[in-house]
Amino acid sequence: MPSSPSVHPQRPDRDETASTERLGRHDFAFAAEIGVRWSDMDAFGHINHARMVTLMEEARIAWLLSAGEDYAPLITSAMIVHVDIRYRAQLRHDDSPLRIGMWIKDFRSVDFTIGYEIRGAGADAASRPACVASTQMAVVDIEKHTLRRLTPTEKDYLSTWSRGLVAGG
Repeated sequence: MPSSPSVHPQRPDRDETASTERLGRHDFAFAAEIGVRWSDMDAFGHINHARMVTLMEEARIAWLLSAGEDYAPLITSAMIVHVDIRYRAQLRHDDSPLRIGMWIKDFRSVDFTIGYEIRGAGADAASRPACVASTQMAVVDIEKHTLRRLTPTEKDYLSTWSRGLVAGG
């Protein structure tokens, strides 16, 4: 059974944030602490690669659900297109819970990319992450089964959770 994430919003409520404000270079839009289960480990005592994707999913879902009802169309229509994970250090059960910090790396007309930095909960926040990752999310019209464009409101929302980027196409 998945653990319940401990969530740590890093930004004020949307209404309190100016649309031109961006995150700092090392800030997170959202951070979640996700417990590591024994079943997440491989035979060598490391977190299994496929399970890392599941742990990232738990953190991402907590973040997207925290967005509120106004962003339900964005949340319910986003599907994963691509996942990239780079391991820089070992993560083991003793590193639990993992602290997974997230932000918007990029967005274009029909998709957005979430960046992740993953550390053991005991690691210093300024330390090199044990894992860096990204998930590219396409936005679809669920009824038509086609891609759809991000609305201006969704783009504005995504930009406030970005690290100073300028949106693409």
